[in-house]
Amino acid sequence: MKTRNIEKIMHPGTFNWVGDAFYTTSFIVGEIARRRMDPFFALGYNADIEFEAEEIPRGVGAHPHKGFETVTLAYKGKIAHKDSRGNHGVIGEGDVQWMTAGAGIIHQEYHEEEWSKQGGLFQMVQIWMNLPAKDRETTPHYQDLLYKEMTKVVLEDEVSYINVIAGDYKGNKGKATTYSPINMYNAYLKKGVKADFQFPNHYNTAILIIEGSVKVNRNEILDKDTFAMFENENGDTFILEALTDDALVLVLSGEPLNEPIAHYGPFVMNTQEQLVKAFDEFKAGKFGTL
Repeated sequence: MKTRNIEKIMHPGTFNWVGDAFYTTSFIVGEIARRRMDPFFALGYNADIEFEAEEIPRGVGAHPHKGFETVTLAYKGKIAHKDSRGNHGVIGEGDVQWMTAGAGIIHQEYHEEEWSKQGGLFQMVQIWMNLPAKDRETTPHYQDLLYKEMTKVVLEDEVSYINVIAGDYKGNKGKATTYSPINMYNAYLKKGVKADFQFPNHYNTAILIIEGSVKVNRNEILDKDTFAMFENENGDTFILEALTDDALVLVLSGEPLNEPIAHYGPFVMNTQEQLVKAFDEFKAGKFGTL
């Protein structure tokens, strides 16, 4: 095993409102090209923000998606959704909603009604996962991955643990079904505890510090809200050591698709012709109504 080092460290830049509920910054696109983190097409991070109590929940209204998946990870607060296929649900702290937009869907996301009436701290991540060309037209569907039902790997101190959302951690498989090889974990680490991670070195790999501070390998210290992308080809293993109690790290690693990308707004396809068709289908009402 050879140590895999960090290639790039990023801190939050400009934050933008998505609707009036999600205040996010992006760590993929711009300084990090989309292809460099393929199949992770986009990552929007809503760092801690305090919302006052609201009788009418904040949210983002009905909007379409086609050709990819949205993976929403709730860390503080509660998020509700509903869509044009009659699906609806709520995720809370530690839960994940994995939506495969596939052939096309319309949905909306908003603060859960009862949580909105109370207000409080809100923190979340939404990742856009690219789909292989052969799977872009798959029937839209959801995977509700609840914290209490996730594959949990307890570490050496018998308190720290890894929640395996997708992929495999040391033989322990996550519950999410993916269309290409993807590993996604939440690592909950107490101060002084170490966790090691090993992925094929051509997999695009990154971490986001959700809470606390960690040391990566021997000397790189990363604090809350920091995104770090690892180098490819030169190593396959890295170690995280918690420097604070209750550190929480999102770990991402996936095999690149290495396919052409045509992207505009809420659609991710392979060709311009497919993009035109996607807009035509949406305008014709083929994604349903909400």
